[in-house]
This record gives sequence, C-alpha cells and structure tokens, in this order.
Amino acid sequence: MMQGEGPAVCLGNDIDTDLIIAGRYLRTKDRSVWAEHVFEDLDPALAPRLSGSVIVAGRNMGCGSSREQAVVALKEAGVVGIVAPSFARIFFRNAVNVGLPVIEADVACADGARVAFDLDAGWVEVEGERHAARPLSEKMVAILRAGGLVPYWRSRR
Repeated sequence: MMQGEGPAVCLGNDIDTDLIIAGRYLRTKDRSVWAEHVFEDLDPALAPRLSGSVIVAGRNMGCGSSREQAVVALKEAGVVGIVAPSFARIFFRNAVNVGLPVIEADVACADGARVAFDLDAGWVEVEGERHAARPLSEKMVAILRAGGLVPYWRSRR
C-alpha cells in the first residue's frame, strides 16, 4: 500500500519553485544543501520542521519554473507527502518521478495537525476527518511505490 502520515506544515496558494529552493543554491548538486535551505526565502525556520511532515498547501502548488530540484529538495528534507487542491503540472509530475507522494485534495490546515493519506484507497485524513483525494493512475502509484521513475524502470528489466 502507498500510505504516509505526519504533522502538517501549512502553506498558502501559489507556492512557486523559487520559494521552495532559491536559484542561488542550484550551483551545487549537493542535495543536503538544498534540504538545508528549502523555503528559506518564505520562512528561514521552516526547513528543520519538514522532516517527517506532510505539506498541506493551497492551490497551484509548485508553480513557476520547471526545476526538478524543488521536489528533490523537499524529499531530501524528509517531506512524507504533499496535499493540495491543485498542483502545477510539471511540479506534480516531477514529484511522482522522484517518488514524493502528491495528493490532490482540498483540506483545511492547522500547523502540526495529524495528516494521513492512502493513495491506493484515495483518501487523505486530517485529525481523523477523512476527505476524498483525486485518484492517481495505476502507473503513477507504481512509480511512487518503486521510489521514483528511475527505480521503477530498473525494476522492469
């Protein structure tokens, strides 16, 4: 099963990839540097809170540039999954490709609230209140279950 849970880290609408990881940190390929500086321009105290968390964002999560590093930085920082009513298309696909669960659902958020999700069953739960999530295709779930697109293709050899 493709499940996850953690405390909510609440964000607003239109969180763009430059807010997730600023371009000035992309000169390095060191993912730990990206994780250390994730959301630095939004809230410098946010990065240490991400490990084991579920981001609950507003509409249009991941808009802006198509940089895959934004999703990689979130995964490296320990984010378990991202819940939002809508995602920028390329961000959504980048998340699936690196094995970071993305759940399309419109839920209320309070920082620290317990969030759980089940991609196979198609729900997200906030403090025990269950909401329907937009289902992912079987292939997307298989890619996420494998840990991303590269491990998915390697397992098919």
